[in-house]
Amino acid sequence: MKRIFSLLLISSIAIGAFNIAWAKDVPENDIAKKPEKIQIVKPEKTKKINLKKERKKHAENAKSKEESSKEAEGMYETKFPVINSKIEYSEMNGEVTLTDCIKLAITHNPAIMSAINNAEIYKSRVGQAWSNYFPTLGAGISYSRNDSLMTMTGGQFSHMMNRRYDLYYTPTLSANMLLFDFGKTKANADAAKKTYESSRFDAETSIELVIYNVKVAYYNLVFADIQKLVYEDTVKDYELQLKQASAYYHIGKKAKIDVTTAEYNLGNARVNLIKAKNTLELAAVELANAVGIPELENVILKDKLNTKAYDVDFKELIKVAEASRPSLLAAKKRMDAAELGIRSAKRAFTPDLSAFGSYNHGGPRVNTDYGYQFGVQLNYTGLNLMLLKKLVDEANSTYKKCVADYEAERQNVYLEVKSAYISLLNSHDSLEVAKLALQQAKEQQYQAYRRYQVGLGNAIEFKDAENTYLNAQLSYYSNLLDYNVNAAELERVIGAPIKESEVDL
Repeated sequence: MKRIFSLLLISSIAIGAFNIAWAKDVPENDIAKKPEKIQIVKPEKTKKINLKKERKKHAENAKSKEESSKEAEGMYETKFPVINSKIEYSEMNGEVTLTDCIKLAITHNPAIMSAINNAEIYKSRVGQAWSNYFPTLGAGISYSRNDSLMTMTGGQFSHMMNRRYDLYYTPTLSANMLLFDFGKTKANADAAKKTYESSRFDAETSIELVIYNVKVAYYNLVFADIQKLVYEDTVKDYELQLKQASAYYHIGKKAKIDVTTAEYNLGNARVNLIKAKNTLELAAVELANAVGIPELENVILKDKLNTKAYDVDFKELIKVAEASRPSLLAAKKRMDAAELGIRSAKRAFTPDLSAFGSYNHGGPRVNTDYGYQFGVQLNYTGLNLMLLKKLVDEANSTYKKCVADYEAERQNVYLEVKSAYISLLNSHDSLEVAKLALQQAKEQQYQAYRRYQVGLGNAIEFKDAENTYLNAQLSYYSNLLDYNVNAAELERVIGAPIKESEVDL
């Protein structure tokens, strides 16, 4: 017992000494390691870039983008006026019109590129459906070694001992082709075609939404520039008032409070001018984002806010929307595709008529023998009446759902057209009132300035008149902005342009 206790004591002392020595050798950083950084996905290892592959990839992407751009231009020109802008981003000289921005957006905005290529996906599915009528080819080669069980005796046994096994080399060619399936393939292809046409209208919806966003961003940038000019004029007016107040104060005609008030008004005007400049920069970035070219933010706009009245009639707008609104037409195509889906589900009860053939060439040696077969067969594949019936029930329910979706979309179109029409009329009427108020405020501001200039007015009267004129200008241009934006919204919801009249607002 004592020996066992002594051995245990010696072992514990030796282990403790080893741990102390190991702890001295291990760095402090290894003893108290920092917890590893938690990452949702571990970063991939940096791979060496293959420049040749990258150049090829960029070339393919550029070609695809060019093809999508041409397709988008064609879709836009089917209903809207032909794009008369020939501007290219590489040829820009710093000035662009609204038409230029629309052209650049159609050829550069990634949302349009995505929508066009999404339609191409559904286009390929039409060919996939028709591919059932194309032959299916097969080819292969096999090698086998077959050992034989020897049960014969005598001379025969000794003769077969020379070939205990057989080798077979068998190259094979085969082909199968569907001849007729009683309309199943055609029904599937027709449904795929309707789905593809629906996706084309979805792409057109994306194009019109991008164009609307470009118009709104363009108008906002124009308004932001006008707003900056208004605040610059206000700063100039207050600078003149400050000079006038200082001059009157030095000759003892005005009190010190007029100078202080003028300085305060000028400071506020300068703060508002700084905010207006920041708003202008932000509006430029938003236009560049709407177009799809970030570097576009430094361009100069040629066009101004439209001041011509639009000639619109609600009944005509509804007719145009029912014939041109892409989302409504897409819902109609989805309903047609669902109706064809019923036919496709019912045709699943029918058999398939197909042809087949194969050719084999081989044997114990490659050229020993050959064989072939061909024929025609009529067969049901995996016939399950219960499953087929439920597939038909599903197709009927899908069609009813698409009918309801189409009706809901039609009602939404009516609501959106009515709302946009009312908004356009409201902004038109508000614009007339704002224009009259602007004229009155301008006259009031001029009179207040002249009164102060000759020493009859005071600083408070001048400030009130100046603020009234400032607000009247901003209100007028804000209503003019709303009128242009509402017109763009009306064009979007009907899916077609609206006509301008010769009447000035």
